[in-house]
Amino acid sequence: MTLLFNLSLVACLLALIVAAVNLFVPRRPLAGAVTLLLTLGVLGLTGYLGWRWLEAGRPPFGNMFESLVVLAWAVVVVYLALRAARRIPVLGTATALLATLVLAYASAFESDIQPLMPALRSNWLTFHVFTCMLGYGAFAVSFLAAIGHLITARTLSRASPEVRGAFEIITARTISFGFLFLSVGIITGAVWANSAWGTYWSWDPKETWSLITWLVYAIYLHCRFMRLWLGRRAAWIAIIGFICVLITYVGVNFLMKSVHSYAS
Repeated sequence: MTLLFNLSLVACLLALIVAAVNLFVPRRPLAGAVTLLLTLGVLGLTGYLGWRWLEAGRPPFGNMFESLVVLAWAVVVVYLALRAARRIPVLGTATALLATLVLAYASAFESDIQPLMPALRSNWLTFHVFTCMLGYGAFAVSFLAAIGHLITARTLSRASPEVRGAFEIITARTISFGFLFLSVGIITGAVWANSAWGTYWSWDPKETWSLITWLVYAIYLHCRFMRLWLGRRAAWIAIIGFICVLITYVGVNFLMKSVHSYAS
């Protein structure tokens, strides 16, 4: 079933190529082809993850390879779910590029199905990891939209207020979505930790950075709701938030000692 993974990677790569062409030669059929190819990629990844679940007898969240596949899946799903995002060609290009890079990075890790560590053999694994990865996928799209907002604010400040507004709306919506799922992920992780180690919170590096990430996005949502920081300032907060996501997801695994470092 590795074929499904490879076909999904090819679909995302083709979507990237078509999306890049669509940037320079905008055509409605090309935009439709990007959506179709990304949809095929998601369907392939869904089938691949489902097969791994059945084959392993456990959710496919047990190592870095599997979590990266889920992350790529989540990024594309969030993008496809946003009609406003699909109307901006450059965001489709960026999403296809990110999904392709994540899947290519995943292929560098061991993909053989391995049994879970004893501490991970819990029903909470599905809820905790899946909600966190959905949140990370949404934050990734918000990061792309925030970058787009800053670029258009600098290069198209007078010509394209509609595009800047669309980028800002997409950033806010995806952060709201991601914040909800990250909150659920932190809560389920705390409950799981209590059942496994007898404490809800131990200030493990990944727990700490998850909290920092949560606080950054909470600041973003508060400032937007209160209309304190909008536009470029809000975009920068979104970018800082995603840097925290990267530290939480990748940095802790490779740079710090953590009970969560099994994924490395």
